[in-house]
Amino acid sequence: MEGILKLKRRHFTALALAGLAGAAMAQTQAPLILVVGDSLSAEYGLKRGTGWVALLDERLKKEKVQARVVNASISGDTTSGGRSRLAALLKQHRPTVVVIELGGNDALRGLPLNMTRENLATMARLSSEAGAKVLLLGMEMPPNYGARYAQEFRDLYTTVAKAERTALVPFFLKNVADTKDPTALFQSDRIHPNESAQSLMLANVWPELRKLLPRG
Repeated sequence: MEGILKLKRRHFTALALAGLAGAAMAQTQAPLILVVGDSLSAEYGLKRGTGWVALLDERLKKEKVQARVVNASISGDTTSGGRSRLAALLKQHRPTVVVIELGGNDALRGLPLNMTRENLATMARLSSEAGAKVLLLGMEMPPNYGARYAQEFRDLYTTVAKAERTALVPFFLKNVADTKDPTALFQSDRIHPNESAQSLMLANVWPELRKLLPRG
């Protein structure tokens, strides 16, 4: 009788260990979304857990999409900064999808557009070579930057997306920065979207991102 009980205990222990191993493997194999952005994705000025990336994590759970999110965004980052740290991020996280949300700070600092374009293209290429799909989030500049500059800046995202065959959200801040009252959805600095804007930002990203994630 004692021998039978020992065998049963061993059997249950083995099943428990197998279950834990299976859960760990499932988590490891779940698609991983890596977000590489600036303050727009790093919850600048917001309460932790209220930014669009945090809302994305909630949306995945609600939609029962087995995917994880890693937010590697840094406030103030430029395309050069993102490019310099991308290789390490790709090696560490091995993402299924890379969301690139950069370029706004390049324009604010008056950096050359061709440099921004090349940095974004390189980031897209490195991500693709690492086996990840890429979603590029486009940005636009206010009218006071001049019509020509604004158009060229807007076009560079389309150019990179076509050249590198990536998915594209043409304007990440659609319905946020282009409303009749453009200050309503921004913090007091008039640069960073407030908490109310985050769901709108996610609504711009989600349709294109969902296409890149495995079904079922």
